[in-house]
Order: sequence, then C-alpha cells, then structure tokens
Amino acid sequence: MNQEQQTDAVHDSYAALRNVDFRRLLTGNILASIGTQMQSVAIGWELYERTHQAKALGFVGLVEFLPVLLLSLPAGQAADRYSRKKILLLAQAVMAIASFGLALLSYYQGPIPLIYVCLLFVGISQSINWPARWALLPQLVPEAELSNAVTWNSSGWQIAAMTGPALGGLVIAATGGAMAAYVLTCLLVLVVIGLLIPMHPRPVERVAERLSLRSLVAGIKFVFQTKLILATITLDLFAVLLGGATALLPIYAKDILEVGPTGLGWLRAAPALGAFLTAMLLAHRAPLRRSGLALFWCVTGFGIATVIFGLSTDFRLSMAMLFLTGAFDNVSVVIRGTLVQVLTPDAMRGRVSAVNAIFISSSNQLGDFESGMTAQWFGPVASVVAGGIGTIVVVVCVMWRWPETLRLGSLHKIEPIALSETETV
Repeated sequence: MNQEQQTDAVHDSYAALRNVDFRRLLTGNILASIGTQMQSVAIGWELYERTHQAKALGFVGLVEFLPVLLLSLPAGQAADRYSRKKILLLAQAVMAIASFGLALLSYYQGPIPLIYVCLLFVGISQSINWPARWALLPQLVPEAELSNAVTWNSSGWQIAAMTGPALGGLVIAATGGAMAAYVLTCLLVLVVIGLLIPMHPRPVERVAERLSLRSLVAGIKFVFQTKLILATITLDLFAVLLGGATALLPIYAKDILEVGPTGLGWLRAAPALGAFLTAMLLAHRAPLRRSGLALFWCVTGFGIATVIFGLSTDFRLSMAMLFLTGAFDNVSVVIRGTLVQVLTPDAMRGRVSAVNAIFISSSNQLGDFESGMTAQWFGPVASVVAGGIGTIVVVVCVMWRWPETLRLGSLHKIEPIALSETETV
C-alpha cells in the first residue's frame, strides 16, 4: 500500500467534530452567520424598498468594508498578544448592539444615514471577529485535524448561508418588514456569546516583540513572501470582487425575476446550498491530490455560471447557476483556508488571518460596492455578465503569474513555515 492509499484508508471525516470546544465554536459560528445572513437580506430589501437605487445597495458593502480595512491589522496583532476568546466575545457584543440599532431604526423608519452608521458597527464587529476566530481554531484541534476543521467550518458557514437568507425572506414576507429579522439576529448573537464562554482553548506561544509598525505589518510581509497563500487569496479576491452578484439580488428578485422577498431569500440561499453539498463531499472523500488544478477549474466554472446567471430571466435557471457558483467557490475556500492555517506559524496566526480577512472583505464588501455602482451606471445585467467574464480573465492571469500554484498537490503534504524562514520564503 503506497502513502496516498494509506492516507485514504485512515481518513477520519469527523475527526474535528469529536472535540467539544470545536463543536461549541462551530455551533456559534453557524448561529452567528444565520443571523448576519438573515440581517443582510433584510438590509438589502429594506434599502431598495425605501430608495429604489442600486447605489444604495452598493454603499452597504463600502460602509462595512472601511472598518475591516482600518482595524483588521490591529485586531490581528491583538489576537497574537491577548486572549482570542475574549476578543471574539467582544466582537459578538458589538454585533448585538448593531442589530438592535437596526431593529429600532426599522420600527421607527429612521433616517437612512443612521442605517449606514449601524452597518459601520457591523463592519467593526467583523474586523475584530475574523482574525480572532481563525487564529483560535488551531487552539481547539490538533494540527493533523486542521484541514478537517476548516472543511467543517466551511460546511457550517454554508448551512448558515442557506438557512439565513431563506429565513430572512420568509420573515420579511410574513411580517411585512425587516424589523423582526434584526431582532432575531440580535437574539442569535446573544446565544452565541453563551456558547463561547465555556470554551477552554489550549495555551499558545505569545508574541514577545514589542508593539511597533514592524510587528503590525508582519502578517502582510509573511503573506507576500509566501507565494501559495498570495496566489490563492489573490485569485479569490479578484474572482469574487468581479464576479459576485449578491448585492444585486434584490434587483433581480424584484424587477427581473419578479419573485418578491421570498424568492430573494431562496436566491441568496442557492449558492450556499451548492457550497454545502460540495463541502460535505470534500469532508467525506480523501483529500484532493491535485489541489491547484481543481482550484483553477472551479474558479473558471464560477465565472461561467455567473455569466449565465446574469443573462437569465428564468427563476429556475438562475437558481441553478447560483447553486453552481457556490459549489465552485467552496473548493477555493477550503484550499485557501487550509493553506493559511497550515503554513502560518502559530505566533503569527492572528496577523496573517487579519490580512486574509482584508482580502475576503475586499472581495465581498468592495465587490458589492462595485456591483452596485456599475449596475447604477450600466444596468444589473451588464454588471453581472462583465464581472463573470472578468473572473475568467483573472484565472488566466494568476496561472501566468504563479504557475507553481497549478502544480499544488495534496494539502496534507504541506509543512508549516518556521518563523525564522519568513525572511526567505
């Protein structure tokens, strides 16, 4: 029996789930994500109902991105110096306050600018949450189970991304407004806080260097010196930045497909359904042996599916294409997430996770802003179709710039990078 066959034989699909603290974190992530996804649908529907402007949807992404851009690096540095669990609890508390504020503004039909103020606090919560959450994961599971934990973490997020939007659409349709969705989000976040409090992460080595600009930007330096991480997050950044159509789904649901808030919920849930089924497949099969090739094929498929969705006027075809975008994107998420976790030294996980969070937020929130503004100028169909074509162009460019990524094999064979090596990686 060769080494790859031995790896297949001993593969435990549920290894990470046997850890009680990981189950607490995973459950908390699912509940928090259900709330934020439900809240996102409510915000999109309410803003478009009140303004009837695509740019109002685009500004949501911009407002949520700015705190991530400004605060992620300090938050990552804090995650390497202080308790990641306490930082995570602080992030959830900020989210609960923001959701409660949105509920009040929805009930009293408060000014639109104040809605964006609450969304600014949502962005602050995310900027604090992401580095601490990703850096906390290796404190809960052994290194050998990290890839499995990343896969289950992705699966949990996809469960939330399926459930949250559908639930948000149903709540809006049933209550005739967005307020109930904000209230439910606030309550779910409070439950998450209760789940996180009993966790006991294992102690880790803390950063000994004093606070300085050099230590603050160490995560950026590490990412830019580690070609595999840089290539995969660059591919994800520009693919989702150009090809994401999430911000425009309220327009498609209301004006193009004419399916209302319930249909909007299902459109938002379709990518997550595809991603969840793909994550289940990845969790239960042996590790990918040609990860690089799979990555490029799947991002190309993401671009093609986006183009077809943009042109579709049939609800069933649109759902199918969104399903495929989620399925293809999840492969990229698992590969990138595993590379970041495995290659990064523990003492730098917070700062590297912060850089990863900036890339993710750039692709999601700035992608929403880009989609909203281009739709305002050229129409939603042109915006989505051009973005899908741009994604395919990005694939070609990344293959040309980092050809070694195409040769990436099994993620289980990758060794962590020692801190002393970061100067020469």
